[in-house]
Amino acid sequence: MSVLSGALAAGLVIPLTGLVGVGTQKVSDAVESLPQELTTEPLQVRSRIFAADGSLIATLFAQNRVPVPLNRVSRVMRQAIVAIEDARFYEHGALDAKGTVRALIRNQTEGSVQQGGSSISQQYVKMSLVEKAATAEQRAAATAVTYQRKLTELRYAIALEKELSKDQILERYLNLANFGDGTYGVEAAAQHYFRTTAAKLTLPQAALLAGLVKNPTGYDPTNDAKRAKDRRDVVLRRMEELGVITAEQADDAIRTPVFDPKKVRKVPNGCAGARYPFYCAYVVSKLLQNPALGATPKEREHYLKTGGLSVTTSLDPRIQAAAQASINEYTSPRDTAVAAITVIEPGTGVVKGMAQSRPYGNGRYQTAYNYNVEKSYAGGYGGFQNGSTMKAFTIAAAIAKGYPIDYRINSPAQIDLSGQPFRTCKGYTKDPDYRPRNSTTSGDLTMVEAARASTNTYFLQLSQRTGLCAPATMAAKLGLYNAQSLGALDQVVSFTLGVGYVTPLMLSNAYATFAARGKYCMPVLVTSVRDKSGRPISTTSPRCRQVIAPQVADGVNRVLSAVMEPGGTGGRLTFGRWDLAGKTGTIQDNRAVWYAGYAPNLAAASVVADANLPYTDLMYGHTLGGRDIADPTGSGTAGPLWKTAMERAMRGLPLRRFTPPPAKILGGENTEPPAGNDASR
Repeated sequence: MSVLSGALAAGLVIPLTGLVGVGTQKVSDAVESLPQELTTEPLQVRSRIFAADGSLIATLFAQNRVPVPLNRVSRVMRQAIVAIEDARFYEHGALDAKGTVRALIRNQTEGSVQQGGSSISQQYVKMSLVEKAATAEQRAAATAVTYQRKLTELRYAIALEKELSKDQILERYLNLANFGDGTYGVEAAAQHYFRTTAAKLTLPQAALLAGLVKNPTGYDPTNDAKRAKDRRDVVLRRMEELGVITAEQADDAIRTPVFDPKKVRKVPNGCAGARYPFYCAYVVSKLLQNPALGATPKEREHYLKTGGLSVTTSLDPRIQAAAQASINEYTSPRDTAVAAITVIEPGTGVVKGMAQSRPYGNGRYQTAYNYNVEKSYAGGYGGFQNGSTMKAFTIAAAIAKGYPIDYRINSPAQIDLSGQPFRTCKGYTKDPDYRPRNSTTSGDLTMVEAARASTNTYFLQLSQRTGLCAPATMAAKLGLYNAQSLGALDQVVSFTLGVGYVTPLMLSNAYATFAARGKYCMPVLVTSVRDKSGRPISTTSPRCRQVIAPQVADGVNRVLSAVMEPGGTGGRLTFGRWDLAGKTGTIQDNRAVWYAGYAPNLAAASVVADANLPYTDLMYGHTLGGRDIADPTGSGTAGPLWKTAMERAMRGLPLRRFTPPPAKILGGENTEPPAGNDASR
């Protein structure tokens, strides 16, 4: 066996053994030709999503890692990792010549690589190359059992030690290393195995973690506690051998149980294990649309899972709890019907709560659908027909066109609208055979009286007078669109009866616009995003604009307040001293029922529906709260959900009042209808 020596780099003289028949100059030239500067990828750091009060909602990561500076790693942890991985780390350069010669001699004797002699610097280089490997070929090259790979590591390590101090290298090493069971970096490992921090690790804890680095899977105590203990004890004896700890300290540590399985803390990854999984998943879907997080959805997802972002959301845990408690009070996951509710703050668009009756999951009585949102991402259900809650937009359109709220129309129990023209934004439409009827009050009614009784024949005739374009445009201004196709709602004769598919999120936000006196705000779920250094990242700013005149909104508030007065369809849903307004909604054959309502402070929309094809009448064969549904109406079934949630959510909020509408909107007995608005003329 020949012993070759040569100046491998920058005057560093290293004895090598095992390179039989290779000239010194050839080895030196080969090493000199290797790249010198190691470019590393940013550490993959877990991101977190928070509620508005700072409480944690979810953690997202590709690698569960929490970087910490070296001064926040216990001294004994630093000693343990150095003792077992590179005892002379602070004495040698990039290469531990003694260790390398020893390993090379054994490997040459055995005819294969049997023992490693890598320094901590070289190990860090290897881990960095594996970390940045984008393909299987690159990963294979970074882990190949060859002298060429070892020489490459050495060259990088030489350059690394010129640039960084030993402590800086050790800090990077401890933050990058795999510590088994899905944890990366010493801080995450300390939290995971012991529910402590890297700064507070004890001797036996530190020895266990130090032993894991060599074989994170094989020495994982959650896989094999005995093997993990044996490895930990090897570390302790090595520390004793080096004089880092005494024999007594080693013996005491060896007698310590390897770990307490009850203290192992799994960090749920993603929204499935989050406190509010449906809300979380919807937030993530919105983040993946933010170009500030990357040029493509794939880049954004990678950044979200690796960038150490702190995402603060609009969710108010107190209001969320109120919404979920109401759902839980009236429903059961085993029900054949489903229920959902969204709560929004008027004037800001801030989504305060989002709850539903079936929990997240793939098991029986679970679902992956979010019943509160549109079908714009994998989990969105796509809404339900919203029934007479749509009449609010006909009311708003009529008031905006000059119809006072005491405007009278003769509204019989049934009318024949077959073939009658209804003006749309693009012309006219008609239904060849349409004879709608009322389920309640008929007669010569004002807008207020018709709203209180939800008289279909009144609002169909009113929408014929205003034309369908006006209420459809009004609904679009307030954020309503088809929750399944994501296109505009169809302008059909029955538009005012709510035949389009909308969501609780859309409807609650639209009604919040009335509460905010005509100020519409885009729904806000993400209030801030910061990178791992705390710097803000651009988010979609709250976009609010005045879409209807305040006096028109005041008129709508007056009409819908009457719905909640004694005798109105929502008369049983009032509470406290609040000014409240709302509207019931029941679609054809009772397949879905709604209640949408608001105070000046909060707005909410609740729905109970059959969510399984083919949709059937809630009256027959459907349960809610484990009991047969006896009153499948907006007031009788969806209304109590709304009332209980809102009553609890409103606690502690300041008392506010609706602004009374002007006399022109209130009208009088001799008020004339606006000229030129009758679509049938």
